[in-house]
Amino acid sequence: LGKAQEEILRLSVDGVRRAREYVEDVEFSPEDASRTEPDFLQEVSQAVVEAGATTVNIPDTVGWAVPEEFGELIHHLYRSVPEFQTGKAFISVHCHNDLGLAVANSLAAVRAGARQIECTVNGIGERAGNASLEEIVMALKTRGDVFGRYKCGVSGREIVKSSRLVSRMSGLIVQRNKAIVGENAFAHSSGIHQDGILKKRETYEIMDPKDV
Repeated sequence: LGKAQEEILRLSVDGVRRAREYVEDVEFSPEDASRTEPDFLQEVSQAVVEAGATTVNIPDTVGWAVPEEFGELIHHLYRSVPEFQTGKAFISVHCHNDLGLAVANSLAAVRAGARQIECTVNGIGERAGNASLEEIVMALKTRGDVFGRYKCGVSGREIVKSSRLVSRMSGLIVQRNKAIVGENAFAHSSGIHQDGILKKRETYEIMDPKDV
């Protein structure tokens, strides 16, 4: 390691040890992890887990990652740090949406070994926002064939209510075509779509509106 990396490693370990003096559940989050050298990120992750971190949160701070490479990074960490495999510690992810990939990156991370997703109602956040809670929840629920072994405890029926509350309190209007919670999310205008919905809802709706 170079001197700068050695100092980063020392500060990381010292910070986790200090935190453990006050609480048992410590999350360590290395800034801009998606653009960090994977082997150095693995070394830091191993060190902070040994120092007492129970969660290592991997942020895509500037929305740089794409799903395949982000999934590979999470898998690299998962298989390289034994505590992630035994459940002694967990990988979390925190994805930004600068390229519109925050949800896709988060879901790729889950399949690669992450067990916590940091997200926000309506995807609100700095710049282009963060991973959208409602999209992640409904992706997990709707695509059980892909994510069947992964569960979350969020009640789908509270999603739209929560979305409207956050929008009203924050003053941030939800776009009409926003997935899951937008006004047009379950609207159909073309005749063939209306006909299909009337004959069999599943033809053009992969989710039941009542579920949200």
